Amino acid sequence: MKQIQEDIKKKEFKPAYLLFGEEDYLKQQYRDNLVKALNPEEDTMNFNRYSGKGIDVEEMISLCETMPFFADCRVILVEDSGFFKNKCDELAEYMKALPDYLRLIFVESEVDKRSRMYKAVKACGRVTEFVRQDERTLMRWAAGILGREGLRITQGDMELFLTKTGTDMSNIRMELEKLITYVQGRDTVTARDIEEICTTRTVNRIFDMVRAVSDRNQKRALELYQDLLTLREPPMRILFLLARQFNQLLLAKRLAAQGVSQGEMASRLGIPAFAVKNVTACARAYTSEELERAVEDFVESEEAVKTGRLGDALSVELLIIRYSSGAGAP
Repeated sequence: MKQIQEDIKKKEFKPAYLLFGEEDYLKQQYRDNLVKALNPEEDTMNFNRYSGKGIDVEEMISLCETMPFFADCRVILVEDSGFFKNKCDELAEYMKALPDYLRLIFVESEVDKRSRMYKAVKACGRVTEFVRQDERTLMRWAAGILGREGLRITQGDMELFLTKTGTDMSNIRMELEKLITYVQGRDTVTARDIEEICTTRTVNRIFDMVRAVSDRNQKRALELYQDLLTLREPPMRILFLLARQFNQLLLAKRLAAQGVSQGEMASRLGIPAFAVKNVTACARAYTSEELERAVEDFVESEEAVKTGRLGDALSVELLIIRYSSGAGAP
């Protein structure tokens, strides 16, 4: 990312750029910054965009060979082409000797680093992977946005904010905008503001439901389930997420028994470090045998739904009742 920033700052650009990875927000930001730097006047005559699979490669190469009209360069943006996942030998061969005036920007969701196209861009340009940011980076970034608006937030409240938003930067940015508008006229964002205005992701609502189940708070667990159904979440998706949460609880219990550190546990579970305490607390409410049986029960319930022996909404409700009643495994 720093290399792209340097290219933009110095106005010294490579013939080709490949932007890929899970973090869509950063990927889109750098895409837009590159396009703006290469085409500051928004010149439509010398800027072209291709999107999606099925791009006519011969037509695209023909356009690449077309000199820019009263401009220093021709900019071509290619998004989600599949060129880096499937074979595109013709374009990969063409990439070996690109015209001096051409600037190619590829933005892809799926990339095979063994592909000829990946190697071709790496040989003549820049390849940048945008990975999910860790929670500390996200906290600093979010606090910086709030700070520019004259707003402060405690670390504890920032952790609460991220438990609601998740680690997707686009979602975080959207929720920050809501918060900034909501607290207008004040200088501090509080936990109450976050609870009032921020939307809790479905996966977090699922965890709240699991926590209610592990607390044996059956009434609360069923209320949360009904809330999810009211929000039109498909029961089978809820079942899938519940199964994933119980798998996490089982893994957390095993890792805790092995004396694994909080940081390592967070990495193995794929969750922020500050969320480990909540997960391990839920895991302690069950024995290993109960969690193993729960994982099996979720698989059996899914099979029962698929074969028509049980309704999807009822299957989830029965599991919630079973594991919030203290019955656990038989």
